[in-house]
Amino acid sequence: MTISRREFTRLIAGAGALSAVGQLSRTASLAQTSTPYRAMVGVFLFGGNDGWNMVVPNDDRHAAYAAARNTALVLPKASLMSLGTTGFGLHPSFAPLRTAWDEGALSTVLNTGSLFQPLTKTLYQTRPDMVPLNLMSHADEQAHWQGNRVRDTAVDGFMGRTADKIGATAIPSLISIAGGNLITIGRTSSPLILPSTGALSRNGFATGSTTTAIAARQAALAAFASEHTMGTVTGMTSGSISSAYAQAVTANAIVSSTTSSVDQYFRNPTTGAVLTSEVSRQLLRVARMIEARGTLGQSRQVFFVSQGGYDTHSAQTNGPGATTAGTQAALFSDLAMALAGFYAAMKALGVGRDVTAFTMSDFGRVYKGNAQAGTDHAWGSNHLVVGGGLAGSKVLGQYPNPAMGGPDDISSDGRWIPSTAIEEYIGAIAQWHGVSSADMGYVFPNWSNWNGGGRGPIALFT
Repeated sequence: MTISRREFTRLIAGAGALSAVGQLSRTASLAQTSTPYRAMVGVFLFGGNDGWNMVVPNDDRHAAYAAARNTALVLPKASLMSLGTTGFGLHPSFAPLRTAWDEGALSTVLNTGSLFQPLTKTLYQTRPDMVPLNLMSHADEQAHWQGNRVRDTAVDGFMGRTADKIGATAIPSLISIAGGNLITIGRTSSPLILPSTGALSRNGFATGSTTTAIAARQAALAAFASEHTMGTVTGMTSGSISSAYAQAVTANAIVSSTTSSVDQYFRNPTTGAVLTSEVSRQLLRVARMIEARGTLGQSRQVFFVSQGGYDTHSAQTNGPGATTAGTQAALFSDLAMALAGFYAAMKALGVGRDVTAFTMSDFGRVYKGNAQAGTDHAWGSNHLVVGGGLAGSKVLGQYPNPAMGGPDDISSDGRWIPSTAIEEYIGAIAQWHGVSSADMGYVFPNWSNWNGGGRGPIALFT
């Protein structure tokens, strides 16, 4: 039986010292390309973000919003960060993104979620074969967003499949600062996985150690990773290990550099203090890898970062009269400052128009809310897109009819059927990034249901 290098890597990726191979496995010559630089940066908000308090109507529709939501959740109209004449505002914690909005580099996408094909409430009730499987389950909906097979099991993700089409480079073009996730698995490519702090290291390795056991172990690993003629399987293993070591050395030089120009932008805009949230550390690492794009020989890069804590069944706000504070406000503040710093860093690097960051999450949350000043699992939600290449700052998509039990509600408390599919949202970013029309069906397996008949990528870009 023959076995490919990737198949062998998958077999050994979970075992002992060779676990690094699953993260740092590909070796290839640097791609020579004249295509313009592009990078997309996916920010997954784990837990299911209540997007209905992220993007809020601030026109006459605010009264219906206030009447439908629990009073412990309602954001006062005056507190919102106005999005111009769109009729919407953002949660006040997003004030750091005001510059991006004013510069035409911030858009919102309304009521987006997992769909198999266009769906009405009647079809939802009568055609279970048209409904995504296991709605409102964290694990399943995360897989829907990341793998895009909403009525089947996903074994790879859209970022991994995008990387498949970019081509091989010595350092993978797909980099995760948020660990291994379905979204990063390709059919022919593997991601580089970096920690959010510190450097990559070899377990049990100590440079210059005089301890007999450590020196012997290091010598054995070095010998195993060197060139030899002991058969195909051993050769594949040694090649993967030596490649992983080389990639770690290159990545460490970038993330550990003391001369990076981007660090200065990751500071609290009010106090000047260095940002220390997990999402800010991850986006700083992304900024450093983009700063090194020339050294890496990459004209296309794909990044995955995340922020946790959005499963807000209680204490989402601090209750009536204090709705602009609480768990969600703190999360949004960290996210906003991290995105604002990242956007400023991209402008300083001269690639502001060439980098697009966008949010994803398990699902939206119930519009009405619950008795604990929190919100339970639902379906459609709102998202943010940040990048200088946008076709101006816009509010895209369709806000749901806020009537409880109405035409957009699958229950009686505001579980909205999405009006924009994941493919229509992320597909627009993928096409901007450079995925060809011929490859869209490969990257998004359900693409044919969203490419025609009046449906298609939303108008994020010109």
